[in-house]
Amino acid sequence: MSYISLYILRFQIGPFLFGSLTVVFLFLFQFLSKYLNDLVIKGLETWVIFQLIALNVAWMIVLAIPMGVLFAALMSFGNLSSTNEITIIKSSGGSLLKMMSPVIVTGILMTIFLFWFNDNVLPEANHQAKVLLSDIERKKPTFSLEAGQFSTQLDGYTILARKIDSITGHLKALTIYDRTKGNRLSIASADSGSVRFNSSYTKIIIDLFNGEAHQLSQNDYKDYRLIKFKEYQVIIPASGFAFERTAEGMISRGDREMKISDMQKIVDEAKKTASISEKKILENAQKFYNYLVGISPSEEKLIPAYNYGKPRINADSTLIDISGTKIIAENIKTGLIDAERRISTLKSSILSDFFQARDYYQRAKSYEVEIHKKYAIPFACILFVLIGCPLGIITKNGNFGISAAISLGFYIFYWACLIGGEKLADRGLISPFISMWAGNFIIAVFAVIILIKVNNESASLNIFRYIKNLFMMNFSSVRKNQNNI
Repeated sequence: MSYISLYILRFQIGPFLFGSLTVVFLFLFQFLSKYLNDLVIKGLETWVIFQLIALNVAWMIVLAIPMGVLFAALMSFGNLSSTNEITIIKSSGGSLLKMMSPVIVTGILMTIFLFWFNDNVLPEANHQAKVLLSDIERKKPTFSLEAGQFSTQLDGYTILARKIDSITGHLKALTIYDRTKGNRLSIASADSGSVRFNSSYTKIIIDLFNGEAHQLSQNDYKDYRLIKFKEYQVIIPASGFAFERTAEGMISRGDREMKISDMQKIVDEAKKTASISEKKILENAQKFYNYLVGISPSEEKLIPAYNYGKPRINADSTLIDISGTKIIAENIKTGLIDAERRISTLKSSILSDFFQARDYYQRAKSYEVEIHKKYAIPFACILFVLIGCPLGIITKNGNFGISAAISLGFYIFYWACLIGGEKLADRGLISPFISMWAGNFIIAVFAVIILIKVNNESASLNIFRYIKNLFMMNFSSVRKNQNNI
């Protein structure tokens, strides 16, 4: 590798790390603002919170690396252009593509890494994060009492502690209402008490001192008991307060928690099942058509029945039985009823197969979208290099504000294409391939145009000055038209 290539790559490291970490920080801040309050209230250990954050950082990295690549290309080539080093390198025989070659190689390496990360690390991280978040949501908030406030955190129990010693944790003037015994209400009052969990956090033990317990039936007010005590212990079930991890494999995986090979198997099976349903529709329609034209086995059995309705004639040609006409009418009526029944059955069968085929095709499309996404996002690293380098040369300034604005603009456009394409594909309006690759195609076309212009030095002028001159020219024409009026 030449010194110029090493020199250019040296400018890439800082902006790449800054751009990627900035995007990760923004996503992380959004994630914490959404979940941190619930995590703290539930009294989780710091390690559990850190583990949840680390697992969610995986998808943030996938979204951050393309942004870092684009920002690094803009900043590095913008700085080189502002210090006229691009001109010096060209005058010494270098070309734009030769200057971009180390950055392109870096973009290819980032594409390979991101694809591997997308297919191997991200699915497992997403699944583990889903399981952990489900366990956290299932855990109840930490049991706590506030002085003078009724607590209903325990099912069937209401607890009131009028005073709480913040140093020792002892409770004073304590009342417990127990409604867990159906129509029988129990009220225990004590001068003091204490609350603690058992070792497995499955029960709450409340020790009461110097009080009385009132037990009465709400159906029979004569059924009343009063118990005075010096020490009394109430044991309350407290399931859900301890954090419990779900066993591996108990929660099914979604499309974002699978590898490409696993999703491809689901796609193939779904298409195969949908094809079988379509074949059933054609077979049922063909069977009913054969029945209508009289060549089905069931119809052949019905044909002789109409002969039984013909009137019988004796040897002297006199009519001895004219009841055959009635039999014919009854047979026709029976045939029509049978045909109507067959039509209704066929309709139900066809609709069932149709909806089954549609659902399986829809399922296949949703997984195909996710498969193409795993290829499209990593490939964006190469495209952002191809468009970032010439844009950096055009802007020339290479400062943070301009590079950040351009990077943000392309980034928003690219992710808008991905999100919009995914929704259109889910609705069946476009194919999964186009939905995920449309943004890449548009950026690729734009990158080729910019590369050709910059390589031919037809875009050496400042793009912002060009926009300003265009605006001033339009403004002057408007003023001239107003004067003519």
